[in-house]
Amino acid sequence: MKETAISSCYVTPSLSNEQFIPNHCFMYLVSGSMLVYDGSKEYKVKQGDCGIGRRNHLARYTKVPDNGAFKKIYILFEQEFLKVFNDTYKFTAKNKKTVNAIISLTKNKLVENFIQSLTPYFNEKGIIEDEFLQVKRTELLLILLKSDPELANIFFDFSDPEKIDLVAFMNRNYMFNVSIERFAYLTGRSLSAFKRDFEKVFQATPAHWLVQKRLEEAYYLIDKKNKKPSDIYLDLGFENFSHFSYAFKKLFGHPPTQLSEAKKTRD
Repeated sequence: MKETAISSCYVTPSLSNEQFIPNHCFMYLVSGSMLVYDGSKEYKVKQGDCGIGRRNHLARYTKVPDNGAFKKIYILFEQEFLKVFNDTYKFTAKNKKTVNAIISLTKNKLVENFIQSLTPYFNEKGIIEDEFLQVKRTELLLILLKSDPELANIFFDFSDPEKIDLVAFMNRNYMFNVSIERFAYLTGRSLSAFKRDFEKVFQATPAHWLVQKRLEEAYYLIDKKNKKPSDIYLDLGFENFSHFSYAFKKLFGHPPTQLSEAKKTRD
């Protein structure tokens, strides 16, 4: 039998570094705890919690250090699957617009029973074979919609992002490590239109502004909030510490560790 890709449904000790949610997904935390940040709100997720990550939104996941195992069940709802599902069950979306990237779900017996029912279907790699997955995903989606019919407005909205206010969006989301093309798409613009509009309102190219904005925030966090450089660079959208340190020194004339040491001396 053909197996689904591991990103569709699995129990895993690790999390993806992807900070963009390309498809709606259901997540149930089997063990451990983590923080999820969506640009405006931080969610504390603990064992037994579940929720929906919304398509075309940004989110960052951080495991909370503890001594226990970290495992989650992650089920993906691609657009093709949702369209086929809705052709069968005929739910109606009312196009109600909400901004939250994460939807916390209230615990209920149906979801708990569903999670328990998955156990026999996982193979040794934590994957559910494709034929079983389609049935189980359909079952889960029916449970979610029965528990909260308003979710139809999210699952069955197949539209692309509309053109939105550029300044508000970028000031809220500049710390997410995603491409310029992704920022353009999420603001409802082609890449060329995004660059043109961006330079008009910010008087800088997107790449230059993003680095400057992130470094200024880094300086503030180190100097005013006593944060360690090694603790903040990932949260500010930098992929590695050496790149962060190099860019920081280029802008401010000294590496972030020097500022951190100077701050300790002053205090």
